[in-house]
Amino acid sequence: MSDEETHSARETPRPAHPIERAVGIEHYVSDADGVGGRLRASPEDFRVRELEAFDPEPLDADPGSYPELVCRVTLTAWDTNDFARRLSDALSISRERVSWAGTKDKYAVTTQLFTIGGVDPDDLPTIRGAEIEPLGRAGRPLSFGDLAGNAFEIRVADAVPEAAERVEAIAADLRAFAGGSEDSRRGGDAETGRPAGVPNYFGQQRFGSRRPVTHAVGLAAVRGDWREAVRLYTGNPFEGEPADTRAARERVDAAFGVGSEGGGELDDGSGDGEDTSGDGDWVACLDVVPRKLRFERSMLHRLDERDVDPHAPADDPDWRHALEAVPSNLQRLFVNAAQSVLFNRILSERLRRGLPFDRPVAGDVACFADRDTPDELYAPDVDRLQRVDADRVSVMERHCARGRAFVTAPLVGTETTLADGEPGEIEREVLADAGIEPADFDLPEEFNSTGTRRAILLRTDLEATVEDGDPRFAFALPSGSYATVVLREFLKSGPLEL
Repeated sequence: MSDEETHSARETPRPAHPIERAVGIEHYVSDADGVGGRLRASPEDFRVRELEAFDPEPLDADPGSYPELVCRVTLTAWDTNDFARRLSDALSISRERVSWAGTKDKYAVTTQLFTIGGVDPDDLPTIRGAEIEPLGRAGRPLSFGDLAGNAFEIRVADAVPEAAERVEAIAADLRAFAGGSEDSRRGGDAETGRPAGVPNYFGQQRFGSRRPVTHAVGLAAVRGDWREAVRLYTGNPFEGEPADTRAARERVDAAFGVGSEGGGELDDGSGDGEDTSGDGDWVACLDVVPRKLRFERSMLHRLDERDVDPHAPADDPDWRHALEAVPSNLQRLFVNAAQSVLFNRILSERLRRGLPFDRPVAGDVACFADRDTPDELYAPDVDRLQRVDADRVSVMERHCARGRAFVTAPLVGTETTLADGEPGEIEREVLADAGIEPADFDLPEEFNSTGTRRAILLRTDLEATVEDGDPRFAFALPSGSYATVVLREFLKSGPLEL
């Protein structure tokens, strides 16, 4: 049977949770029922070990040439930013002198590197819930590019009695989805010699777990609808929010002239809310918006300072001025989240159509593997792209089967070149449905993005076992990929349980 016949014969994949579908994650790979249960019943149930691409000098290296002290730190139930603040306070130094490569989960046991500028090993404090081991010195602080990936060891509590059978069935489905061959193995599953794979979705954390709104704000901004971007962030109540927050957001929506039908769980920034009169009373909004919503209050202050008419054109500069009240990293996150939800939708449509993820079809754009990463990782190098014409499909299939290449999809920006063939058709349809073109990302300052591409398959050597009724998983992922997109296949629960 040809690939085309297989694709047409395949049944629609199992639908995802409604909250996931709102951020473009439409399906599961495995149709098998999940194990249920809970993650992070205790911090020890979720262990993360950083895989670094950073080699320090010895501890006795000259501090003049190597002023950064490199430490390996194991944290239990610590937010990374909170720990950095506590460490800097204990050392009586600026928080800016503490650096790390990646922010980790709070409700976990995490092991990662930190660099601390201008201190000696003897200066290191004792902090509850933290083990601090000095390793060496460096000439510069750590940055995000120094993180190659993360290794995970995870236990699921309170799983269903049939957990063992379900874990086995799901793991088999994920190994089949990953494809590959014997020589693509990096020492993973001892039983099959093959890795597991899932679509390389952006996880729910990218968009906000309890209030997934960053992508909607970003989509509105990319469409040039700055008014709607501000409204979605400051108004747009969600059902799971506290009562005072919901009431405040409803008041903001009323000031914009949008009725309650305009906000909520599935609002994607398309501006389809029911328009009412709109009083533009930003002071009245500030009176009811809780102080804990400080970014929302900052936007509303800017609207009040300029006495912005709630019915001013969507592209009026005053709306963008209000949105820019948030820090620059959050401005970038809005656009990044918009790119991410479009990427998720492209992957979901490819999965729905039954196109392969482990190998290309004519028209795809592939990238080669990054061979400089640790042995635990299957990591793509999206700077090395290869357009897959019909006469190169078989060659690139072999590269992908051996773990030497990956199929990609776009994180759309101004310099994005879309794929050809059916993959290109999917990319163009998703963009058209969103009302967006690559040129729309030519935006001011932090909102501008040239775009890139990202592997569509997340492949990993997965150990999946059940001990005393508790499913346990061990795997490693490259930087930028999400453990939850692997675990969701096994739990089949809502994203708030992940």
